[in-house]
Order: sequence, then C-alpha cells, then structure tokens
Amino acid sequence: MKSFRNYLNRYVSKLVSDEEFDTIISHFTYKKIGRRDYLLEQGEISKHLAFILKGAMRKYYIDNKGKEYVVDLYIENWWPEDRESYVLETPSVYNIEAWENCELLLITKEDTVQLSKKCPVFTEMLLRLDERNKIATQKRITSTISSAAKDRYDDFVKSYPEFLQRFPQHIIASYLGITKDTLSRVRKQAFKG
Repeated sequence: MKSFRNYLNRYVSKLVSDEEFDTIISHFTYKKIGRRDYLLEQGEISKHLAFILKGAMRKYYIDNKGKEYVVDLYIENWWPEDRESYVLETPSVYNIEAWENCELLLITKEDTVQLSKKCPVFTEMLLRLDERNKIATQKRITSTISSAAKDRYDDFVKSYPEFLQRFPQHIIASYLGITKDTLSRVRKQAFKG
C-alpha cells in the first residue's frame, strides 16, 4: 500500500496524513488477477475504478470483423478503466485484460462518491488524474491524426520507455495504430539513427 500512498502524495498539494490515508484505503478492495484474466469484458458494465499496484494490463476493442485495436496500456500506478461505462453505467465496448499477473486496488462508484465527500485530498487527486488523462488523450489523438509512424514511435519511446520491456511489439504496434511490419521498419531506422 506504500506505493499507493506515494502515488497520492505526488498528485496532491499537501502530504496525505495517516488518518486521511486510512480513510482512503478503507474504501478500496484489494484484488489479484492472473495473466490473461479480465478486469472488464466487452458487454459488462464497469463497476470499479482500479489502481495497479503490480502488473501490466491492456484495453482493447474488437471491431465487427474481429480485428483487435489496443486503446490503452497500463502498468503500476496507472488506472485501467472504461470511463464511459463506469460513469454512464452502460455496457463496455472494451476488454481490459491482465497482460501480466496483477495486484489491484478497486473502488466502487458509490465509495468514490462517499470518499470524495469525506476526504478533500482524494477529490484533489481525482481532479489531477482527470486533467492528466485529458491532456494525454488530446496528445494521442493529435499524434494519431497528424504524425508519421516514426514520430509516433519516437514519442512513445520517449514518453513510455518502460512499456517497451512489458509489452510485445504487436501490442505496441496496435496501440500506435500501425502494422507490425511498419513498427519493425521504424525500429530499424531508429537503431540506425
């Protein structure tokens, strides 16, 4: 739980007190899931926000032709989620799968609301999380619609170097919106340069 407390302290304006942390952690449930198990499957309604203590996950979408698209990648200190399903209580169009064995902290929507009323530091953390998420999403959309494959890969390596060791090339290629062959070519160019 120390990693979660350290995470909270990075995203709030004052250090979380012992009392505040005890209040916060009391609203979470610890859960382990194995590699290739699902946190959320397409068609289910997302009932929890999750925080990764240990492990790696991916969120992907499967189109009506069966093609898979990786939408997000997550490792420790990330929040794997389908925000639309969680907020609107609608069936998810995504799968969130453990790529490695994972240890998670889960919080329900009801507990999130209760905790936000009781603990301003938690509310501040959620606000900062939303801000960072919106910025990252905006950058990713802009990159996807306007950047060449090499530029997308270079930005990915710069922004998320740890992902290169945690996810295979075909998952990274899908996340970047390029083919495995294109990624292979881009990587060769990067190694030459």
